[in-house]
Amino acid sequence: MKVIICGAGQVGYGIAERLSQEGNDVSVIDTSASLVSHITETLDVSGYVGHGAHPDVLARAGADQAEMLIAVTLYDEINMTACQVAHSLFNVPTKIARIRSQNYLRPEYSDLFSRDNLPIDVTISPEIEVGKMVLRRISFPGATDIVRFADDHIAMLAIECMEDCPVVDTPLNQLSELFPDLMATVCAIYRNGRLNVARSQDHLQVGDLAYVICQRDHARRTLGLFGHEEQEAGRIIIAGGGNIGYYVARAIEEMQPKTRLKIIENDRERALAVSDQLKDGIVLHGSALDQNILQQADIQDADLMVTLTNNDQTNILSAAMAKRLGCKSGMALINSPSFHELATSIGIDAHINPRAVTISRVLQHVRKGRIRAVYAVQKGKAEVIEAEALETSPLVGKPFRELELPPGLRIGAILRDKTVIRPYGDTKIKAKDRVVLFAAADAVRHVEQLFRVSIQYF
Repeated sequence: MKVIICGAGQVGYGIAERLSQEGNDVSVIDTSASLVSHITETLDVSGYVGHGAHPDVLARAGADQAEMLIAVTLYDEINMTACQVAHSLFNVPTKIARIRSQNYLRPEYSDLFSRDNLPIDVTISPEIEVGKMVLRRISFPGATDIVRFADDHIAMLAIECMEDCPVVDTPLNQLSELFPDLMATVCAIYRNGRLNVARSQDHLQVGDLAYVICQRDHARRTLGLFGHEEQEAGRIIIAGGGNIGYYVARAIEEMQPKTRLKIIENDRERALAVSDQLKDGIVLHGSALDQNILQQADIQDADLMVTLTNNDQTNILSAAMAKRLGCKSGMALINSPSFHELATSIGIDAHINPRAVTISRVLQHVRKGRIRAVYAVQKGKAEVIEAEALETSPLVGKPFRELELPPGLRIGAILRDKTVIRPYGDTKIKAKDRVVLFAAADAVRHVEQLFRVSIQYF
């Protein structure tokens, strides 16, 4: 597939890296010659220096042959104009734009991004996507990652196996026998830097990160089975009152009104604006790296410190400082992948990777077949995929024990008529079932084939 990416920053680079690895013909446009030089030297892509919304630049990048344009520059207006030009002059079928300003996304303007107005097929708001992920992490303490699928009926949990994990050294097939009514399946294990799709005879070890697909209502019980009984935070401090911090604070006030919330914001005008818009949350003006400010926020009594500023170093250091001053848990927003291991090594309990969130949303629309949702894990080593089974799918109608699934793929759960089904040997997938599965990177192409729309379907 021919894809044009406007923007060679961290998000654009990540998308280009993933799509080029899968054999797509990728062209990247950016006004920065150094960014274009870096991306063409390290990835198998074509690079063009210029303005992503200019017709002549899009023409040089091959827009007349492109099947998709992904506009992820730092500026909403450039992203929107690039999509308009790609549609009007080059008839590019699919246009995806990153839109950061919430003013464009307000419900009363829902018709703005339509074929008759601004022809953008998919809008991605990193602030909202990241904010939702932060809220999910807050709601399920003990999970290092959680993503919802199938209209919120199914969840994927990443759970660390600690010293007191009750299921360590137990074969996975025995777990199914011991807890037959628990709608949860261990689908993959991350151990010593390697990610492997789980097999029924595998067992977990201390230090493993288990990827579990379960019924949404069974998530807390699943965490308890792994020894994670952490309670939801009653006192939360947020560092950073920008778009993400404000979104999270507003949502906490609405969904968890009993939670005591404080926000630290370094910009005085922004601090005043956020204070005026919150109901009960207390806003402190100052730096999250200032120990005096943290003490004014009663950091020693806080259950959770969430650092959501625009600076990775500030987020990491302030979360670590909060832990040292007595805060029970720390969560940091970290853009650069090179800081992820550092954050873990200094005791930060969880981190949010906004680039991974955006890339996953893009992949959902790149995948062929009836793919409804995609979430990339471990820097793209695998994907959790939700797909709809069609009548022509080779998965339909056969018991699981007779399916010849490709290596690197494990089905975690099925949603049928709003009922979650845990797969067993005699389980059969039916047409229109929503299937949530875990696939290693080299097995993704097989997933596309299993859920493709066959010519026989028409």
